[in-house]
Amino acid sequence: MAGSGETAVENRVIEAELPVNATLHLWLKAISPDEPGSVSFHSANGKFGEVQAVNAEEHSFRIYHVFGGGSIELIYDPAVTSVSVAYWFTPSDVLETGITVLHTNPANQPPDLPESYHFRPPFGWMNDPNGFGRFGGRPHLFYQHYSHGRIWNNMHWGHAVSSDYLRWRHMPVFLFPSEELSVRPDKRGGAFSGSAIALPNGPGIRVFFTEKIADRVPEQEIQMSATSADLFSAGAAEVLLPRRPDGEGLTFDFRDPYVFRGPDGRWKMLLGSQSDSGGVILLYETEDQTAAGGWVYLGKLYTETRFATSALECPCLLPLGGDARDPATRWALIYGLMNGEDKDTGRRNLSMVDVGWFDGQTFTKEFGRELDFGTDNYAFQAFVDAGSPVGIGWLGNWADTGPTIDFPSAMSLPRTLLLEGGELLTPPIGATESLRSRMLDRTRLAAGQTVALPHGAAEIVFELNEPGAAFHLELDHPDMRLAVTQHAEGLEILQETGGAGAGSNSGLAGPRYLAKAVKAKQFRVFVDYGSLEVFADGGRHAGTKRIAGFEPVQALRLAAEPGVVAHATVWALRL
Repeated sequence: MAGSGETAVENRVIEAELPVNATLHLWLKAISPDEPGSVSFHSANGKFGEVQAVNAEEHSFRIYHVFGGGSIELIYDPAVTSVSVAYWFTPSDVLETGITVLHTNPANQPPDLPESYHFRPPFGWMNDPNGFGRFGGRPHLFYQHYSHGRIWNNMHWGHAVSSDYLRWRHMPVFLFPSEELSVRPDKRGGAFSGSAIALPNGPGIRVFFTEKIADRVPEQEIQMSATSADLFSAGAAEVLLPRRPDGEGLTFDFRDPYVFRGPDGRWKMLLGSQSDSGGVILLYETEDQTAAGGWVYLGKLYTETRFATSALECPCLLPLGGDARDPATRWALIYGLMNGEDKDTGRRNLSMVDVGWFDGQTFTKEFGRELDFGTDNYAFQAFVDAGSPVGIGWLGNWADTGPTIDFPSAMSLPRTLLLEGGELLTPPIGATESLRSRMLDRTRLAAGQTVALPHGAAEIVFELNEPGAAFHLELDHPDMRLAVTQHAEGLEILQETGGAGAGSNSGLAGPRYLAKAVKAKQFRVFVDYGSLEVFADGGRHAGTKRIAGFEPVQALRLAAEPGVVAHATVWALRL
């Protein structure tokens, strides 16, 4: 028994029921540099193993293989040891079964959101999608990740696999920061964004990523590559591009390699940077059919001069519905405007898409527009899957977060890219309709009545009798006035925390999420815990807005003049 004034601290026990040949991944650190942290493993026969960590600044990654299976306990003293994350998996079938998370801390645990349908990490921080593609017959999503809190820090790659881009199985963490960066949470860099291709000479993938170390001389950011034969664990990374191209007047920004097959059959690589004349996209190519080396700089593919942007980020280039080898095929060039601002609306960090022709050396623009007028669809990455482009973005924006802000986030609904009537459409993928669990209403919303939502996940589909007709879809949220409205200026997402009326922006100090001069007729509006996505006229206009917190939208009301609304349907959604 503890004496007077003392408090007994009991050991913590994490229980697990393991199959044979299971692998444990866990992160632990010492509470004090004077005594190592440790986690011991116990079965019915007693203690059979232990892992330790001496670092008291950052959690250290440890692997332990449990060959026998059965019931085990992971035991540690919380006065001596902190355990951030623990999960297990079986390598032989992890792509089918995923990981099983045994433990997280309050600082990094995911929100509990019944029926939520957006992708979120199993723990920790997430931003840009990386390595988005189909490999081994399955869609794979990698993403920027920090395991030990919901705050940006030294970057890893998280990983998940799916069968339909909507329902995901979490995989083991795929890429880790260098040893130099792993010893303390100092936000100096790590494995930054990139892409992945299937290995052309056998099963597996090659990933491309930027390694950043903030104070490294002469290059803070260099390009790296690693391969994975089993599709869930990466081999040792090698340097592909150790320096920026000479003579281009570039800043230290040199990142986000996007690798794809060009119309001439050669592998191409896009990289984002900044020069004296504006943000730029750099183009490289290689004749190496494995893409493992031989990369040659071809020049600046694109320079952004319209916005006062810093670096262009997360460039992406892909053919739209045609053979990449056909000179008539149009391509979509997608990029983010880091720190760029639309002066008219105050929106920052816009994502843009330009449509034109790419001959392997030069991109010739035909037309362009914003990818998303809500701006919370950043770092959008896409690829061609069986002839159809599909992409996904980070449901966030650096204008709302930063390395000191707790920011649990999600990915956007996956979208396809279509050319129709000389315009680019970005609707949600067709499989999104499989989220509809039951119909909530077909008459009341159209009649101007209030429709209650049973939980925070819903889809609202409605059509107007005339394009551009005014309406106001009020979303009853406990913490703010939230609405989607069409008026004389265009289509707008209203997010009001002050005293202004819901139909006015007069009380808003922040940006206006306005798609100017839009006169749309058909709408699909998706609400989820913490987000709102609007698709007008089949995706001709898309607006994605993160909603602070996770309080659900509780009810809907659609206000319009008599005869304006042709029909409206409300669906409850769930995975």
